[in-house]
Amino acid sequence: MEVVGKPVTTQASAASRRQKKTPEKSTGNKDCKAEIAFLLDGSNNIGQRRFNLQKNFVAKVALMLGIGTEGPHVGVVQASELPKTEFFLKNFTSPKDVVFAVKELGFRGGNSNIGKAIRHTSQSFFTPSNGVRKGIPKVMVVFIDGWPSDNIEEAGIIAREFGINVFIVSVAPPAPEELGMVQDVAFIDKAVCKNNSFFSFHMQNWFGTAKYAKPLVQKLCTHELLYCSKTCYNSVNIAFLIDGSSSVGDQNFRLMLEFISNIVRSFEVSDVGAKVAAVQFTYDQRLEFGLNDYTSKDDVLRAIYNIRYMSGGTATGDAFNFVVRNVFQPTKDGHNKNFLVLITDGQSYDDVRGPAIAAQRAGVTVYSVGVAWAPLEDLKDMASEPKNSHTFFTREFPGLEQIVPSIIRGICRDYLDSQK
Repeated sequence: MEVVGKPVTTQASAASRRQKKTPEKSTGNKDCKAEIAFLLDGSNNIGQRRFNLQKNFVAKVALMLGIGTEGPHVGVVQASELPKTEFFLKNFTSPKDVVFAVKELGFRGGNSNIGKAIRHTSQSFFTPSNGVRKGIPKVMVVFIDGWPSDNIEEAGIIAREFGINVFIVSVAPPAPEELGMVQDVAFIDKAVCKNNSFFSFHMQNWFGTAKYAKPLVQKLCTHELLYCSKTCYNSVNIAFLIDGSSSVGDQNFRLMLEFISNIVRSFEVSDVGAKVAAVQFTYDQRLEFGLNDYTSKDDVLRAIYNIRYMSGGTATGDAFNFVVRNVFQPTKDGHNKNFLVLITDGQSYDDVRGPAIAAQRAGVTVYSVGVAWAPLEDLKDMASEPKNSHTFFTREFPGLEQIVPSIIRGICRDYLDSQK
């Protein structure tokens, strides 16, 4: 990414008056890589005094994030009658410069059209030309003093379609006697990605807000919980191809099922989210459940637990053909990206390379996981490119547990790469 020292010439904000950028020696907090847009409430609801307190709070959060070239990047949009981008992600990568730019923002006034601001930010802020980096979570932190003047449900849907994690920071929520003036009292739930209290943050007023800065920063840096629409956690189809041959044994088979369950637990399974299927194979194949059979994570985990060990020979090539034909082809018109995780403990009696290549040509990304006597050469023949990051091996079945995080991160990496 090109780090630009000057704000773009189209910017007329107060922050753009600072032409020189402080040299940034620190690379920033590498554990908190995120593209963050702060949507400040600049409406008449907040007023000039509280607007200044809001700026002080945002500056404090920005300092705590660890902004830097290889850490989080920050930009600001002011929401009022019409939204205004104050500065982009690429304009400043030094904490001092970001704080200066925030402190220089001028109060705009007007209605609190938060919906317009969310839509504007979703559609025009998070672009490569404005500094968005490849494969980095996109986050929008929306400050609302009171309640919005417009409807933000549709804007929240647009943000999710762009893969943006929306956080709502509500300050001074409407009192009971004010609820009649609010278009939709459930506006927070409808704007955020998921109503689980993670994406919403409440402060009673703008005074004494310092104690809220650290908890908000921790949320913004907890990347494994950022799973809005079109992110890897809920836009993938994952099929597990499970070796049920005699060499595995019942106890080790249970360890394989635990390995699969631990992967599934990280994804957001729903009728519009991630989908999971499982096929067990020996010489024959058995579809344990398909991608559309279960629409909740609990149901999928229960189905995995109930899989019964078959025992028999090992025909992995035939199993590949079976999965493509019976699991992925029926959903080939869907929007989710297809992944196949193979777990086997030995050598196949049939050819594996041809069927695996055919699966990859059909749009399936293959992870091969071998245990015990599984030949490394065969595992690599079956895995997608690059082979080293899609091939895993452990000598004993308990070692599968250590592979789980790598599979999850790999699926997310492949998903994000496919979106660029």
